[in-house]
Amino acid sequence: MAVTRKPEWLRIDMAQGRSLDYVEDMLKKYSLNTVCVEANCPNRMECFSRKTATFMILGKECSRNCRFCNVSHGTLEEVNPKEPENLASAAVEMGLKHVVVTTVTRDDLPDGGAGHFAKVVKAIRAKDSDITIELLISDLKGDRESIKTVVDSKPEIINHNVETVPRLYKEIRPMAIYKRSLDVLRQVKEMDDTILTKSGMMMGLGETEEEVIEVMKDLRDVDCDFLTLGQYLAPSDKHYPVKEYVTPETFERYRVKAEELGFKFVASGPFVRSSYKAADAMDVVEAENQ
Repeated sequence: MAVTRKPEWLRIDMAQGRSLDYVEDMLKKYSLNTVCVEANCPNRMECFSRKTATFMILGKECSRNCRFCNVSHGTLEEVNPKEPENLASAAVEMGLKHVVVTTVTRDDLPDGGAGHFAKVVKAIRAKDSDITIELLISDLKGDRESIKTVVDSKPEIINHNVETVPRLYKEIRPMAIYKRSLDVLRQVKEMDDTILTKSGMMMGLGETEEEVIEVMKDLRDVDCDFLTLGQYLAPSDKHYPVKEYVTPETFERYRVKAEELGFKFVASGPFVRSSYKAADAMDVVEAENQ
């Protein structure tokens, strides 16, 4: 049964400011997309006001049909060869210190878009080698060569979200496989253990606390470094319904448990999304290494 009324802790000020206009103008200038807009992220106003954004490459249309996602599923776009250079130019012009790059799933491409990711990393490095880079990738159908292409581009972080507990995959992520997602993270570490790995889950889809903890353990078993946990908010009545609004106290309990299990950085709260305040995780790791 779905729940409809949002609790007080999920009310957010959606006021638009000059910084939002600045970021949107920048995206138009370089013909770029952001997952912030396409996925209707509740934090986009805050992130844009801080002059940060998660760039989404390879178009606006996805080849999969996950029931939680607001990204559309129309005609897949041609790959824009200028996109890596445009993205790098925007990142430098915006003065970003940490760039997050994600993508729609492109099962139609032979490498799933892995080569395009690598070109983006190369373009950013060429313009500013001090920018740290986080790639939020699809499962690339589990193809080892495609994963290696991404790994060899040497981003600081490779993120791949498991999204939910395995019991709910068939209903919520019918074209994804839980074990395959874990295997992507495992292979990244096997290929280059200097790259930090990250994953995330949505809460409120009908999962139990025990199932969430089991997923945490599975992620640590493949040496996943960072974890994000946030509240699922249905983009529309046509999407998978919210089954529960998880309390801030429960999110805090999850955070404590995840840290006990050994994650280097955990972001857990109602408004947390995979890329929310993504640079904070790098700051924690850098502080530990000093």
